[in-house]
Amino acid sequence: MATVAAEASDRSVSIGRIFSRGFGTIGSNPVATLGIALLFGALPWMLIIYAIASWGIQAFASLGPTATIAIGLFTLAVFVMLSMITQGALVRATVAYSQGRKASFAESAMAGLVVVLPLVLLALLSALGFLLGLVLLVVPGVILYVMWSVAAPSIVEERLGPIEALRRSHYLTRGARWKIFALMLVLVVVYWLFTTLTQTLSIMLFAPGAGEMDAMAGPGVDAMSNLFVGVLMVSIVSGTITSAVWGVIMSSLYVELRDWKDGPQTEKLADIFA
Repeated sequence: MATVAAEASDRSVSIGRIFSRGFGTIGSNPVATLGIALLFGALPWMLIIYAIASWGIQAFASLGPTATIAIGLFTLAVFVMLSMITQGALVRATVAYSQGRKASFAESAMAGLVVVLPLVLLALLSALGFLLGLVLLVVPGVILYVMWSVAAPSIVEERLGPIEALRRSHYLTRGARWKIFALMLVLVVVYWLFTTLTQTLSIMLFAPGAGEMDAMAGPGVDAMSNLFVGVLMVSIVSGTITSAVWGVIMSSLYVELRDWKDGPQTEKLADIFA
């Protein structure tokens, strides 16, 4: 074990290795990674948006404030739960890739489903902490987000409770938080650029031209409906990609930090059985 500890202390956290492991996970296992991001991430959320748009804001308002708030809270709860399942499933796929194997869609999905309750509780605790930090002065909220960035993977792979996972993340991120902040900044910028580009392209592809709108005059509503459906379909594709990329990169960050602090798992096993 001393050999592993010595080798781990010589390592440093590499953003390049984090990206390489993350994209390698998607490239080697697209069915599980993209399929999970689509099924539990992008598709349900876009269906909710489509339902709201189809029914109309006025229809929701006519239900009264109590029913509207209840529907909103229920939708938020479903969204959080599905997001946590997606994250948990992508953790398993990424960790499996780092171990030199391929996790199936079923194995990955089950990894997220079996710990969905702890993950949801973690999301609630983290959200309260972030909000408190943002209310105090934005910066504390950012610090907490960085500090707790690998709590969810800790729950999935180490079967910790929410509080223990926050402590574990605090330990794993210590000494590498500026690099983690830089990693997240890159992800946010790339996400913004990618979504802006896809939305612009979808409007250019599906928006009716001025002459077409003049010819339609009355049926212009149908043209706008087609535009909405087209943008929604593109959003499902882009949402799947961004959800998968974010999930595997954050999971890869966990693997990187765990290997940095505890030593690579393969080396630990080799040392034990040597």
